[in-house]
Amino acid sequence: MTEKTDVVLIGAGIMSATLGALLRQLQPNWSIAMFERLDAAAAESSDPWNNAGTGHSALCELNYSPQTADGSVDVTKAIDINERFQVSRQFWAYGVENGILGDPSGFINPIPHVSFVHGQDDVQYLRKRYEALAGHPLFEGMEYIDSPEEFTRRLPLMARGRDFSDPVALNWTDAGTDIDFGALTTELLAYLGSTGADIAFGHEVRNLTKQSDGSWLVKVENTRTGRTRTINAKFVFVGAGGGALPLLQKSGIKEISGFAGFPVSGQFLRCTDPALIAKHEAKVYGKAAVGAPPMSVPHLDTRVINGESGLLFGPYAGWTPKFLKDGSNADLFKSIRPGNLAPMLGVGLTELSLVKYLVSELLKSQSGKVYTMEEFIPRAEGRDWELITAGQRVQIIRRKGAGGVLELGTAVIAAEDGSIAGLLGASPGASTCVTAMLDVLQRCFPREYAEWTPKLQNMVPSLGVKLSDNKALFGEVWDWTSKTLNLTSAQHAAM
Repeated sequence: MTEKTDVVLIGAGIMSATLGALLRQLQPNWSIAMFERLDAAAAESSDPWNNAGTGHSALCELNYSPQTADGSVDVTKAIDINERFQVSRQFWAYGVENGILGDPSGFINPIPHVSFVHGQDDVQYLRKRYEALAGHPLFEGMEYIDSPEEFTRRLPLMARGRDFSDPVALNWTDAGTDIDFGALTTELLAYLGSTGADIAFGHEVRNLTKQSDGSWLVKVENTRTGRTRTINAKFVFVGAGGGALPLLQKSGIKEISGFAGFPVSGQFLRCTDPALIAKHEAKVYGKAAVGAPPMSVPHLDTRVINGESGLLFGPYAGWTPKFLKDGSNADLFKSIRPGNLAPMLGVGLTELSLVKYLVSELLKSQSGKVYTMEEFIPRAEGRDWELITAGQRVQIIRRKGAGGVLELGTAVIAAEDGSIAGLLGASPGASTCVTAMLDVLQRCFPREYAEWTPKLQNMVPSLGVKLSDNKALFGEVWDWTSKTLNLTSAQHAAM
């Protein structure tokens, strides 16, 4: 017996949860069904221990502000990502004010974001980065610090035992946040469930078949009982993380042709000593090693999970052919198609530095991982840290010319008729989830989007406006979101 619904959301992570909450606000009479193959929400990439949780706003991530061949610093991507993060903050503030979300301290907390370098060349680079960003409205309040005394005062754990004859520098921003996307996802799904959405855990989508009327038949299997369900949906969103590529391929839409995925797993060292955790309160990002890919940027990362502070260092890359942490070793091989074979082979030839990096990471012992951490914590001791496996990331491989290119970031893939869409890629991912889902709405519901715009502007006051070009509006939404999300006003005193 075929069930009918207006919307099917595949995957119970931050993307599907965000899209579901938006649609429920915009079109409360639409029926929504969500299917998640695991037995819990946000159990893959949205889980707080499976991602850095930084709240990627480009305040500290140096790979978003690269140094160019002429020595200048290109901050274009940093500004764009910060703009998108401001959209997420606005929707979350709206959610708190309108009963979609509860106490904001359960998912977002203030924490400084810090860029850290050492060595004369990198110190000069960081000074240029500061000069390029500090005067920008979205980065106002950033500090440049190169004093060993001030470094020691602010980062005592990183200063202990450090040889300051090797110059150091920081870009310090008090306006950063730590975000528990697992808690945020759970709250959004609780709201969806309370408004009548059908949320089924332990249900895996096996196939997607387009119907002549433009709708989709979604075949779903209960992973406990083996019982199958068939759902007829007017619209399908594939927010299944690493599982999105295979499902979009099964759909047969032409827009997925030429796309492939490159899986990269990650590990972190997690501090087990409460005394050390208490000595560090910041998210400190460094520079990727020469020849290493941007995804390898090391960071010493304060986390707030279930109200308790934690401390991570990493990432250490690994490799398996799985597309999900709880996936299959056949995932990569099953994703190979005639249309994406050339892009995959092309990337294999052009990304030799990535292959070299992954091999070196795989060969690194536990003591070798602790040694790497000594760049940040000179007196690090292995007994104070445990190795944990983080989430699986599937980087986008896209056709380019006769070959392919490996891309960081995320990409919305939507069918021409707007009946199905999905999200590929990884970082900055969750932090820009609202912008990504607004893109889905605009591309898949162009007629309704025009009618929804007034409501969307209520949710996101800056919709359609670049905050970097409108300092007054930025000040208004910053003050509103900071107050509503219980983020201290001191974070952005200049606003």
